[in-house]
Amino acid sequence: MAKKQKVQRPKAQTPKGFRDYFGAEVAQRTEMLRVIAGVYHRYGFEALESAAVETVEALGKFLPDVDRPNEGVFAWQEEDDKGDGDWLALRYDLTAPLARVFAQHRNDLPTPYRRFAMGPVWRNEKPGPGRFRQFYQCDADTVGSGSVAADAEICAMLADTLEAVGIERGDYVIRMNNRKILNGVLEVMGLSDEGQKANVLRTIDKFDKVGESGVRELLGKGRLDASGAYIDGVGLSDEQAEPVIAFLTSKADDIAGTLANLSAAIGDSAIGAEGVAELQTMADLLAAGGYGADRIAVDPSVVRGLGYYTGPVFEAELTFEIKDEKGRPRSFGSVAGGGRYDDLVKRFTGQEVPATGVSIGVDRLLAALHMKGRLDAKTTGPVVVTVMDRDRMADYQGIVSDLRNAGIRAEVYLGNPKNFGNQLKYADQRDSPIAIIQGGDELAAETLQIKDLILGAKIAETATHEEWKDRPSQFEIPRADLVARIKQLLDEQSQ
Repeated sequence: MAKKQKVQRPKAQTPKGFRDYFGAEVAQRTEMLRVIAGVYHRYGFEALESAAVETVEALGKFLPDVDRPNEGVFAWQEEDDKGDGDWLALRYDLTAPLARVFAQHRNDLPTPYRRFAMGPVWRNEKPGPGRFRQFYQCDADTVGSGSVAADAEICAMLADTLEAVGIERGDYVIRMNNRKILNGVLEVMGLSDEGQKANVLRTIDKFDKVGESGVRELLGKGRLDASGAYIDGVGLSDEQAEPVIAFLTSKADDIAGTLANLSAAIGDSAIGAEGVAELQTMADLLAAGGYGADRIAVDPSVVRGLGYYTGPVFEAELTFEIKDEKGRPRSFGSVAGGGRYDDLVKRFTGQEVPATGVSIGVDRLLAALHMKGRLDAKTTGPVVVTVMDRDRMADYQGIVSDLRNAGIRAEVYLGNPKNFGNQLKYADQRDSPIAIIQGGDELAAETLQIKDLILGAKIAETATHEEWKDRPSQFEIPRADLVARIKQLLDEQSQ
């Protein structure tokens, strides 16, 4: 007799770099997105939902590696009769899809077009602690305005958004800079090699980590990092590197001083002077709106890594301290970033269309609020109507319908009602505030038993029954008073 082949079952595990989100986490994210959307809407932005899938051609050079279309994104080729169908990919961010949408529908859209978008994006990158391949972004962009007033408005809206979701003033700063100033610095340095320019920009981006001396070494011959490995430098002379150092160390005690130092760093560069003037205009507009340097400041160390920024750039940094994996104190860091990208739509239309916007990392912002203790990890579950007699399900459905029609979250227990203790255990697992009980005696008397599960837990854990005798955890009410008494009890529990 042949041996029976063992059934190969799939492993019940989340793919690497992805995770599952349960009730409380989903509810918290939903609420945060609601609050953010409210701020964006108040500023006059309209919602847009674009497709989660774009052609690789539409994503274009903004992919991590355009020569390998499935590198950095989750991509696949559509099948057609000739075997050379389009390459499609899950969206990498929400900005490249916006460029395609505006180019496609520009004759039907107002200009400037102000839109916000929220949803998951996917990146086929190596996962790590706190780094996932799917995460939520929350963007707002203005397309079709070349005025730096649009950039200043985005910064103001970002400040209002952070405060609306619970980041207190003093726990964040929005740092702004201008890529034109960086271009002016590169011009003064006399660099012509594009690869060398890119290396200089990457080195500038490390200023926060390695400081002035580290940047000097990396612009020159190189340096030893913390692990003892030698990092090759850009190979500039001290004279060539000096404009970069002057630029990075130009931050003063106030915006006027910083801008004066930046003007000195870019020398007679016309493009650099244009960038300084734009920052001055933004600072003036923000000050007029009541946004001081304690909330939005000029900071030359803000570079932004993406290559499509053409003017003002900005980042929102949370400044409060947290502990890293080794217990060392450090600031939480960036939760949002953006800037001006005037060349993005041009890829589709051949005409330059100015645009500016910001993207908020929703999951990082939620993590920050958890660390500050401003989000409760638990949510209140539904009121549970227990089942004492399975033949009376219509009665229990009547009870739960009355509660739902009054706007109260409620459910009937739908498991095996034989063991009443299991019903109460279920209610505890659901974080239910109240259980409702109606047996035969209560039905005959037209009453209900109300069990205050929150008070019952307090009595069991922290107090004697004597302390709570004036407020029993279970009591009887008339059936007719159901909605009023449940609302009253829920109000008492919330206080």
